[in-house]
Amino acid sequence: LSALQATLTLPGIAGIVLTIGMAVDANVLVFERIREEVRAGRTPISAIDAGYSRAISTIIDANLTTLIAAIILFQFGSGPIKGFAVTLIIGIITSMFTAIMLTRLLVAGWIRRSRPTKVPI
Repeated sequence: LSALQATLTLPGIAGIVLTIGMAVDANVLVFERIREEVRAGRTPISAIDAGYSRAISTIIDANLTTLIAAIILFQFGSGPIKGFAVTLIIGIITSMFTAIMLTRLLVAGWIRRSRPTKVPI
C-alpha cells in the first residue's frame, strides 16, 4: 500500500471485508444458478456449465461497477480513502479471478474425479 501512497486503516480493512462479502456473493450466485439448473432436470455436468454461464455476466457487471467506483475513489481520494480504494481494487480483481476461474476449475476437477450422478447442492 505504501507504494501506492495509501494507508491501511479502518476504511482499508472495511474494503477487505467488503471484498470478502462480494466474493461470497459471487459464489452463492453461481451455486444458486446451478441449483436452478438441477431442478430443471439437467445432468450434473450440464447444470454446472449452465450455472456458470448464466452467473458470469452478473458477477462481471457487479464487480466492474464496484471496480470503477474504487478507481474513482483512488483518483480523487486521499489517505484512508485511497487505502479503502486500493484494498477494494485488489480484492475485486482477486475475487473475480477466484469466482470465474479458480472455483470453476475446482468444481470441474471434482466432477472429473468423482463423476457424481447428483449435484449435492
